Amino acid sequence: MIDIKDFQQQPEGQLFDRKSFRIDAKALGVILVAFANADGGDVVIGIEDDGRITGINGNEDHLNELLRVPFDFCIPSINVEVKFVDCTDVNGLPNRVLVMHVDPSMKVHANQADDAFYRVGDKSKKLNFEMRMQLFYAKGGRYFEDEPVYGATIDDIDLDFVAQYCQKIGYTKDSATYLRTNKGYITTVNGVEKVSGAAILLFGKDPQKFFQRARIRIVRYLGDEERFGREMNVVKDVMFEGRILEMTQKAIDFVDTQIKEYTFLGEDARFVTIPQYPPFCWTELIVNAVAHRDYSILGTDIMVKIFDHHYVVESPGILPGLVRIDNIRQMHFSRNPKIAEFMREYKLVKEFGEGVDRMFREMAEAGNPAPEYKQIDFMVKVRLNSALREETVEKVTQKNDRENAQEREKWPEKWPERWPENAQKILDVISSDKSTTIAKLEVELNLGHTTLKKILREMQNEGIIRRVGPDKGGHWEVIDQEKKGGE
Repeated sequence: MIDIKDFQQQPEGQLFDRKSFRIDAKALGVILVAFANADGGDVVIGIEDDGRITGINGNEDHLNELLRVPFDFCIPSINVEVKFVDCTDVNGLPNRVLVMHVDPSMKVHANQADDAFYRVGDKSKKLNFEMRMQLFYAKGGRYFEDEPVYGATIDDIDLDFVAQYCQKIGYTKDSATYLRTNKGYITTVNGVEKVSGAAILLFGKDPQKFFQRARIRIVRYLGDEERFGREMNVVKDVMFEGRILEMTQKAIDFVDTQIKEYTFLGEDARFVTIPQYPPFCWTELIVNAVAHRDYSILGTDIMVKIFDHHYVVESPGILPGLVRIDNIRQMHFSRNPKIAEFMREYKLVKEFGEGVDRMFREMAEAGNPAPEYKQIDFMVKVRLNSALREETVEKVTQKNDRENAQEREKWPEKWPERWPENAQKILDVISSDKSTTIAKLEVELNLGHTTLKKILREMQNEGIIRRVGPDKGGHWEVIDQEKKGGE
């Protein structure tokens, strides 16, 4: 059941546009062309920019003209699915809105003036001759994710997982029907069912049976360069595989344990913890690699390489479509639109077509250099560099320690009255074992994780203890042993 409120509230973007019924046929043609040349999308007609429903009733001639746009104003014509949704308009009267759904096209489309457009965020971008030719070449064949997988049948699909996905998106029929009637996941040719690559990668019981290298390999190095042979400096080397959703989530969870964090005493006498890279940035690179890798390249994995002061993600395939190093912040092209849309449903793809630009902004705001993109042979490599260094943090810590020495002298003389009995136990454990972990403290004190974290945070804010180094590999330190018992 379509909820008209979704159309009113949904922000315009890569896959959605909202227009008044006053739109003329030529302008609508530009939007349809842009959607067809990019990732497809929906145009809802009869809702104003501010969300007011004005509807489409009352001018059948204009409505018919708009319905003819995919044929009369688009070259070649565009296949558009049309729906009418009943609603109540701003005047309280029964009315309708028109929904025009456009699938991504394998052709390059233009309007009557022979201008080609491409959807970028919430805009329809006019393409110059070079861009148009590049798009023409990029669309020379089918999407690889749509190609049938040799030997695969519906028995290779995890129908229980498909059922979970159907429930998530509000699809009410059974799993097999969804696969056979949506997005070409399963098609029938000469009476034989064909299962697409997207169906196997997204819903397969064992995707690596058919795509052996559709995996994410993560390597943690000691230092800032790869070394080989006797000088090999690999600290961890792990592989994640399975369906795209689980594989991506597990890889992100693992990398989260490997990203360094720096903790130091800030200018306000409170401890500050900052990561080497903004979480959105390193996560976005993993998600982009999975969503946009070239799955037709069967001989290599997605690689995530973590060094002391930089982070690299390598994804098989050249930059897709119109995307180039010099326009990567503005230009978006889905090599695998079905996979990208699926990941967006699970909030992994957070900002369709805008994630790369946000990554540049967040790196700059964190004081880090801009991400470095390189295309080498059939591999795209992205590198994040950290401006944070251990020695810099140590200098800041020492400086602030000196400046805040007087502040620390102001501890309450009877602080045990303010702190629970567990605070003294924490100090005793840390004094005897600086490298103790949260998990060990939970067991030692018989405390829940949330409660323990709160006590530790408050003790750090009071300047009683501090964390030296990252969560992984660092240690606790009692700042002033003479003060720990309030003596």
